[in-house]
Amino acid sequence: MEYPSKHVKTKVERVKFNPDQIREEQNPFVIPTVVDDTEKLKRSITWANAFWVSSGVPALVLFSIGAIAATVGNPSWFVWTMSIIIGFLQSFAYAEIAGLFPNKSGGASVYGAIAWIRYGKILAPISVWCNWFGWSPVVAIGTGLSAGYILSMFDSNSLVKTWQFKILSLDFIKTDLSLRIDSTFFIAAILMLIVFAVQHRGILSAARIQMIFAISSLLPLFILGIIPLFMGKVHSKNFKPFVPLMRDTITNNITTGSWDRAGITLFSGGMFIAGWSTYAFETAVCYTSEFKNPGSDTFKAILSSGLLCLFVFTLIPITFQGNLGLTGMLDPGIYKGMGVAKAMAEMIGGGQIMTNVVVVLLLLSLLLSIMTAMAGSSRTLYQGSVDGWLPKFLSHVNQNGAPTAAMWTDLIFNLVLLLLSDLVFVLAASNVGYIIFIFMNVNAVWIHRMDRPNWKRPFKVPNWLLLISIILSYINLVFLGMGADIWGVGTLFTGLIFAVLIIPVFIIRHYIQDKGSFPALIVDDFNLDDETSVSSQAGILPYIALGIGILVVILSRLLAYY
Repeated sequence: MEYPSKHVKTKVERVKFNPDQIREEQNPFVIPTVVDDTEKLKRSITWANAFWVSSGVPALVLFSIGAIAATVGNPSWFVWTMSIIIGFLQSFAYAEIAGLFPNKSGGASVYGAIAWIRYGKILAPISVWCNWFGWSPVVAIGTGLSAGYILSMFDSNSLVKTWQFKILSLDFIKTDLSLRIDSTFFIAAILMLIVFAVQHRGILSAARIQMIFAISSLLPLFILGIIPLFMGKVHSKNFKPFVPLMRDTITNNITTGSWDRAGITLFSGGMFIAGWSTYAFETAVCYTSEFKNPGSDTFKAILSSGLLCLFVFTLIPITFQGNLGLTGMLDPGIYKGMGVAKAMAEMIGGGQIMTNVVVVLLLLSLLLSIMTAMAGSSRTLYQGSVDGWLPKFLSHVNQNGAPTAAMWTDLIFNLVLLLLSDLVFVLAASNVGYIIFIFMNVNAVWIHRMDRPNWKRPFKVPNWLLLISIILSYINLVFLGMGADIWGVGTLFTGLIFAVLIIPVFIIRHYIQDKGSFPALIVDDFNLDDETSVSSQAGILPYIALGIGILVVILSRLLAYY
C-alpha cells in the first residue's frame, strides 16, 4: 500500500499530558492548531533511494581507522569486525520500531523516544538529542579530513599547510585542545556549504546525486579492500602478536602489551570509538515519512545498508593493517587521519598521479558520508521539533521538502566544531551521546511491545535476536565507561555534559513555548493505530533498565586502567 503525501488540515485542541496519569481514552500527543502539508516532508523515495543516501556510512571507516590502529595496535582489525557484527545484530531492532511510525522522520531515536515519554518527559528528548549530537559532528570531522586530504597534495613546508591563528586555549577541557583558524577550516567550510546546497534541493534530488557519488567513491574502498590481497601486500606477520599496545604515560613510549586490565581497557576504547562508525547505518530508517511504502521500504533499506557495511568494515581494516603493519599504523599522520588516504593509495602501488587519483576518490567518499550525516541529523532535529522536544523553528521545511532550519542549525554547529584543534576528541565526545542513544532505543523495542502490543508491525524482531540486542546494549555501556577516556581525559565527562544540555532546551520549548502541552501531527487512521490502544504496561521496568545501565557505566569506569 502506498501512503498518501497529502493530509487534510485539521483543527484540534491542546491538552495537558501527565505521563503518570494516562487514561486509555486520552491521547498524550496533541496536534497543533493546524496541520499544513506545506510544512511536511514529502513521500518521494523508495528503499533503494535511502540505501544510496546511507551509502556514505562505509566511508566512516576513514574517520577512525587510523586512530584505532595507532591506539589499539594489532587487534584493531578484530575491533572493527566485532563492532560491525554488533551493529548489524542491533539494526533489526530499529527496523521494528520504525515500522510502527510510518509518518515520522528523524530515525530510530524519534521512534524510541515515543516509548520513553510515558515514563518521564525528559527521557524522550534525551534520546533524540543524543542521537543528533552523536551524528551531527560527522559533518565537521568529515570536511576536516577532506580538507586534510586536499592539503596533503601540497608541499609539507608550504605556508598553505603551516599557517594557523590560535583563538582560545581549551586546556581546561583537554590538554592541547584549542580553538584555531587555519587552511583546514576554510577548505572544510567551503565543502560544507557545497553539501548544504545539494541537501537544500530535497531528499529525492540528494539521493540521486549521492547515487552518482556512491558509485564513484565506494569503488576505491572496494579496490583498496581487494587489490592488496591479490598483490600479496597483506602479510600475516602484521597481525602478530594479537595483543593490545602499552603506552608509558611518563615517557610516552609504546611497547607490546598484554590482555591484562590495561589491555582490556585499551581494547574497550577501540570498541567504543568504532561503534560511532559501524552502528551508523541505522540512518537508513531516518526517512520513514519520506518512503512511498514505509511498511516494506524501512526494513529493506536498513538490511541492504547493513550488508554493505558488514563487507566494508570487515575487509578494509584487515587489508589496511596487513599492509602497513604496526610500525606504519603508529605514524602520527595515521592517528590524525590526514595520512590515511596517502597510505591507502600506496597500498595499490603506482606513482604520484595514481596516489592523487585515489586521494580524490577517497575525498568523494568522505563527501558522501557528509551528505549522509547532514541528511540524517537535520531530520532528527526536524522531527524533534515537530514532536515538541526541540525549538519550534527547527520544523520549518522549504518548497523542496528539505528541513532547512534544521540544516542551517547543523551547519552553524559544525562550523564551530571545525574551529577545534582535535577532531578525534570531537568524535569521541560525540560518541558518548551516540552510545546513550543506542542503549535507549534498543530497549525501546520491548517497551513498545508491552505498551503497544496490538499495533501493526511490518517487521518484528525474533525474540532471541531482541534478547541478544538488549545484552549488547549493556556491553556498549561497558565500552563507554571503560574506554571513552582512552581518547583524552575528560572525554566521558564532556560527552555527558553535552547530553544534559537538552534539559534547558526542552524546558524552554515545553514549558515556555508550549505551556506544558505536547504538539504532534495527526495522521490518517489507516496509517497508524489509534493512540487509545496504548497503555503503560511496562511499569517500573524502564526505570530498572536505566538504573542498571547507569550502574554498568560507573562500575566499568572504576574498573578501567588509566
